[in-house]
Amino acid sequence: MYDASELRKGLKIEYNNAPYAIIEYLHVNPGKGSAFVRTKLKNLQTGQVIDITFKASDKVGKPDLEERDMQYLYFDGAYHFMDKKTYEQVEIDKEIIGDDKYFLVEEKDVKMLFYNGKTVSIDFSNFVTLEVTETGPNIKGDTASSSGKPATLSTGLVVTVPFHINEGDMLKIDTRTGKYVERVSVGK
Repeated sequence: MYDASELRKGLKIEYNNAPYAIIEYLHVNPGKGSAFVRTKLKNLQTGQVIDITFKASDKVGKPDLEERDMQYLYFDGAYHFMDKKTYEQVEIDKEIIGDDKYFLVEEKDVKMLFYNGKTVSIDFSNFVTLEVTETGPNIKGDTASSSGKPATLSTGLVVTVPFHINEGDMLKIDTRTGKYVERVSVGK
């Protein structure tokens, strides 16, 4: 159990039988009355954000969380991952993965957070390298334009890229924003 005075940004707690991460907190010590802590909590299962105020004397639970290094294996209607230590395989429904599917590359590592044995989140590295599978032709002489052209990547993600990008190019994509960062040269 944590005392309310121990709460900090980033700490994971259990509140109303669900895991939450503290995304904001403010410790308030008024002139009259007892101290309290205002928090903004994000539910790790649903993503819902709520505002909760705790009295200084309140206690909150420590959630049964476990982080594991996993490797993405394949998709066959569900996503399959393997624990890198135990080689145990975990199957996750496509509804839970959602738009994160665009950053899953076979045989690449991810970190998974489990709550009471069930997956609650997947953390990717900040960048992933994906191949361009489809894009429009180059527009000769259009180097000053700040726009770009759409490119479809190997995972189905569509991003806006500069006009010099061609099919077969490898691109660095930011997993936090889903945007193009740079073209990556691949050693031959």
